[in-house]
Amino acid sequence: MKLSSLSRRVVAAAALSASLVVPALVPTLAHAQSEIIERSFCVFDPVGANGPLFAITKEFQPVALQQGIKLDLRAYTDEKVAAEDFKAGQCDAVLLTGTRAREFNKFTGSLEAMGAVPGEEEMRLLYNTLSQPKARPFLVDGPYEVAGVFPGGAIYLHTRDRNVDSVEKLQGKRIATLDYDSASVRMVRHVGASVVGSNSANFAGKFNNGSVDLAYAPAVAYQPLELYKGVGEKGGVFKYALAYMNFEVIIHRDRFPDEAGQMVRDQAIKRLDEAYAIIAEAESGIPDNVWMHPPAKDVAEYDKMLRQVRLSLLEDGVYDERAIKLMKAIRCRVDGARSECAS
Repeated sequence: MKLSSLSRRVVAAAALSASLVVPALVPTLAHAQSEIIERSFCVFDPVGANGPLFAITKEFQPVALQQGIKLDLRAYTDEKVAAEDFKAGQCDAVLLTGTRAREFNKFTGSLEAMGAVPGEEEMRLLYNTLSQPKARPFLVDGPYEVAGVFPGGAIYLHTRDRNVDSVEKLQGKRIATLDYDSASVRMVRHVGASVVGSNSANFAGKFNNGSVDLAYAPAVAYQPLELYKGVGEKGGVFKYALAYMNFEVIIHRDRFPDEAGQMVRDQAIKRLDEAYAIIAEAESGIPDNVWMHPPAKDVAEYDKMLRQVRLSLLEDGVYDERAIKLMKAIRCRVDGARSECAS
């Protein structure tokens, strides 16, 4: 797969999370021990060892070595395998998407809840909240700690046919759905569409070759995964945020200093503007004629529908109640006129 310079910059939004963990951890570890120590960092990159995510993390190997750390970077094209190796203790740290990371921390795994984060302003408030030291109890779950949560951008529905422009028209359509994400499966079935089991490595191919009618992804995936091929001349990108994608760096707590996670979070929040600039560039890179803009009255109905699905998933224990309440508080802080804010 050939990636243009723009594509590499776009995918760097995800790589930002990988690049932050090393320089943040290095000073503490280096001062704690004078001898060379080894730490493994497993990185999910759909392209593999030749991909842009992995390439950026490689830049930090010499930096880490100068500080006394021999960093063992491992590329994974299958996110499921990366998660399983981390769980088995074969990785000291891992970079995963928020949905896949849910098994390691239910709280942060709920941040991608359907419709829970309407836009960038709400997401920034959420990141700022989670970067505070007092938020650490929510980020620690047993032997794991979420050392950083980083923005991937709003998730949009991509269609091969612009005539599919309403919920009613989704009935019977084939949607590439992350089959390990019960929330996505529930949402697709709720609108009467057909679930076509997929994962982060193959959903784009299914959309591009016509195996499915629709797929969902953030703008940062549009160029690198060549989703424009699936959109073609007759399709489009529905500009309504179904959810907000994030990437998470998770560490084994017993393999890093106690303050390591907070150090990563402190560094990450300082580079939030950089990440959002990349996301903004990715969104502006999608041609104007490709975007599909739903009318305001439809948006209000979509909000209600996602809220129903979100609350049903909360009742079923898929989402963490604390995370759902926090995001509602943030939504109401930004827009107190929302109907849900009266309750």
